[in-house]
Amino acid sequence: MAPSANGQTAGRRLPVESAFTRVEDARHRLPRLFGRRDLVVLGLGVMIGSGIFKISGVQASGVSGPAVILSFVIAAIVCLLAAACYAELSSTIPVSGSAYTFSYVTFGEAWAWLVGWALVLELVTAAAIVARVWSAYFLATLDGFGITLPSAVAQFFGPNAKLNLVAPLLLLVLTALIVTGTKLSARVLTVVVIAKVAVILLVVIVGAMHVKAENYQPFVPPARAAPATASPTVIGWIMDSSFGSFGTMGIFTAASTIVFAYIGFDLIATASEDARSPRKTVPQGMLLGVGAVTILYIAVTVVLVGMRPYGQLGGDAPVSEALAAVGAGWAAKVVNVGALLALMTVIIVVLIAQSRVLFNMGRDGLLPKSLGRVSRVYSSPARAAAAAGVAAVLLTMYPKVLELEELLVLGALFCFAFCAVGVLRLRRTEPNLERGFRVPMVPLIPLLSLAATVWLMVNLKTSTWAKFGVWMAIGIAIYALYGRWHSRLANEDSWDFDLGDTDPGTGGLHAIRADQARPAELRAIRTPPEQQGQKPRGKHMRN
Repeated sequence: MAPSANGQTAGRRLPVESAFTRVEDARHRLPRLFGRRDLVVLGLGVMIGSGIFKISGVQASGVSGPAVILSFVIAAIVCLLAAACYAELSSTIPVSGSAYTFSYVTFGEAWAWLVGWALVLELVTAAAIVARVWSAYFLATLDGFGITLPSAVAQFFGPNAKLNLVAPLLLLVLTALIVTGTKLSARVLTVVVIAKVAVILLVVIVGAMHVKAENYQPFVPPARAAPATASPTVIGWIMDSSFGSFGTMGIFTAASTIVFAYIGFDLIATASEDARSPRKTVPQGMLLGVGAVTILYIAVTVVLVGMRPYGQLGGDAPVSEALAAVGAGWAAKVVNVGALLALMTVIIVVLIAQSRVLFNMGRDGLLPKSLGRVSRVYSSPARAAAAAGVAAVLLTMYPKVLELEELLVLGALFCFAFCAVGVLRLRRTEPNLERGFRVPMVPLIPLLSLAATVWLMVNLKTSTWAKFGVWMAIGIAIYALYGRWHSRLANEDSWDFDLGDTDPGTGGLHAIRADQARPAELRAIRTPPEQQGQKPRGKHMRN
């Protein structure tokens, strides 16, 4: 369906030039604060978190056994393939909004809305879940230092508490941090990421001294039938077979959930407008972050499984509990403190990413345009950040929020699939558009990414798919009733922000133009016809 700006065609696409000029000529624009190092820190800040401090032990004890090591490898391969696709798209369209913006340019408004809606699900659920996991390590930390809370108080601190008071309070504090400016958050992230990498190295070094070979046996435990009341995976439902846990299929089932541990590289793309020289720094930060965290994850998983029988790794704080069980109680205390810092940075980065997605959807008119404003006081999308924090606070108060882990994974995989197809489509529709990074071996790598993503998606439970279907149905209704008619693309001639309609006390937000002494960083660059046949000398990363 041809692009349209008359409000009547849901298939209208955002021209790539418009994606850039909306940023360079916008009244409401984010300041450029992040360099390559900051983007790597951003990725590590969200990827090193509950995936290694919680999910590794839970999946080993109940789903795949010691073969959880292979599950991490499989998840890493899927995410590396997806990261390559994200890197090309983010270097071609370096605008905040990640897969949402890529889809708007590549597929059209209706598909972009669905991808953006899936991103909202992924991010708000991640923040809510990680806040609950943080409360578990908070209790473990207090216990490690000999502080025992009265039962009347402790019942409000546990990760599975019907009314958890710690997680909402943490989210409120961190939301205030994000609202007051990304620069402050970046400084905090740098310090904390350094500390938690040091903690991970401590786990590997200390844990390696207590590894027992018998704990790796059997490496792939015999398959167990699923309980009669358990929800089957989609592949099991299609094949009319209940795979249950452990065995070969248990490895893939665990890998589908473990993707949660790697979610974070895709969030770097949401910081494109905050980045300096985004065509180079965003792809570099993304790929370096995935590579670094893959090495750390596999090292910790190998040590964790070797320290303790896999059936005993399903506690609330698996890593510190394993260290305590082998007599390294002092290391367990350090890990608990490190986990608190690690999980805190996960929430910070997720809230930053969520605010950027809402900011872009508001700026495009698909959500209320008040979300698409930058506060003059804080130089941040304060309203979008506040909305993201409030949504996470409300969700984390749901007693069974930890059971929604697969739901956010499905939302992430949904976006991965669109990015894989997006690389192929944009190569065909915009072959001459400058790309700061090019995926090698096209179309093989994007097709492998798509196939691997779909395979993990069908290894998720049918009940998860049902919840996802309900969420997407709600999103379609919102778009049909509001977004389609208020879209900026459909009302380009009449669209404007009132200068006086800003946050109280900030005054009017004036247009921010590119520095006259410095060319605009965001613009559509097309290769001249006479250079179309030239290749970048065997290098995929381009200046």
